Amino acid sequence: MKMAARAKTSAPVPFAEEYASLLREYATGGGEPVLGKVYDLGRRAINEQKSLVEIASLHHQILQGLISEEKEETQRMKLLEASASFLAECVSPYEMAHRGFQDAVKTLRQLNETLEQEIKRIAYGVHDEAGQLLVAVHLALAEMARELPASQQPIARVEELLKEVEGHLQRYSHELRPTILDDLGWIPAIRFLAEGVVKRSGLQVHVEAPNSGRLPAATETGLYRIVQEALNNAVKHGKAKNVWIRAWQKKQVLFCSVQDDGAGFDLRQQQRETGPKGLGLVAMRERAGAIGGTLRIESYPGRGTQVSLQLSLEGSHGSKGGTRG
Repeated sequence: MKMAARAKTSAPVPFAEEYASLLREYATGGGEPVLGKVYDLGRRAINEQKSLVEIASLHHQILQGLISEEKEETQRMKLLEASASFLAECVSPYEMAHRGFQDAVKTLRQLNETLEQEIKRIAYGVHDEAGQLLVAVHLALAEMARELPASQQPIARVEELLKEVEGHLQRYSHELRPTILDDLGWIPAIRFLAEGVVKRSGLQVHVEAPNSGRLPAATETGLYRIVQEALNNAVKHGKAKNVWIRAWQKKQVLFCSVQDDGAGFDLRQQQRETGPKGLGLVAMRERAGAIGGTLRIESYPGRGTQVSLQLSLEGSHGSKGGTRG
């Protein structure tokens, strides 16, 4: 019984060995049934995280070995012809995965744009509509104050509370979506964000980012949100004293980094977590991917954290940043 159990749980055939066996079978007339197995082999390659370069190298190596075994020229030619179809079928799962990734990025970009539009609507509603209502309340209180005797006026205290509410609403609306992002662009919006963080937390935020031309609205929003999330992590989790936000452009490539001198963390462990910080890292990567950028996160316990973004600007200047509306 033990021997039977061991037989059932025997290790799978090594990838290279299965590849060679199927290639030989297909070259000798295996036909479509073998191609079905080849497609499954390609899916196995993805699961085993094999790169296309690895597969191409393995294919070349195995094909050379099979050709050297063949003595007849006609068989060698058949083997070469069959190997091309074999390789194409093996890598077809990669093409399907790539198309799926592109569709996912497109969907994510549309979702982010829809979310930002809703955030903009709420932020401007809080700022404008609530602001107008507060003005009306102030006017009503002023009219009431004129009708009350001086000794029976609690109006001053109510006015103080209303101003406090007004301040909170303005701060919430700016944190949701600062109007400066739409009006002036992501660099001024980041400077405004940094000033707010300094006032609230005492954290020293140093911004080294020259103002440049406007970018497409979706790109500027993505950049702003990535920097905002990195800065929030430094404030909430990093226990940092200083944060350096840098942005520069080299030819047609934009670089942006957010670096702090905080506690740092174990990056692999954070990527496995589903809490707020773990989700924040995922969100930053997804936003970077949605605007065509590449995000790199470096962090070590006791050595701070650095978030670096690289974004190609080729073809990005045709659609400029939006204005408030």
